Amino acid sequence: MTLKSETLFVIDAIQSIHPKAEFVVGETYESLDWHSKDIDKPTKSQFDEALAKIKSDWESKKYQRDRAVAYDPIPEQLDQIYHDIDGWKTRIKAVKDKYPKL
Repeated sequence: MTLKSETLFVIDAIQSIHPKAEFVVGETYESLDWHSKDIDKPTKSQFDEALAKIKSDWESKKYQRDRAVAYDPIPEQLDQIYHDIDGWKTRIKAVKDKYPKL
């Protein structure tokens, strides 16, 4: 499973509010150093809302990240499809069953 740092969540949250903004940030709103003179710094409330949405979206796609590492590489899948399509379908179904879409 891929881990995502708090700093990356913060960056994604700020970019979801102001995609063209220039800033430097650590792991919190308080560490946000705003460099965009023509774009207002988001309020703490706007930031908290955006951060909650980013984290919720990330968590809702956990099954996709889990499946991605569980599937065989594409060249191997293509070879299996050619030689044993039913076996390939069984393998894909097993991964989807192990990591269901929520």
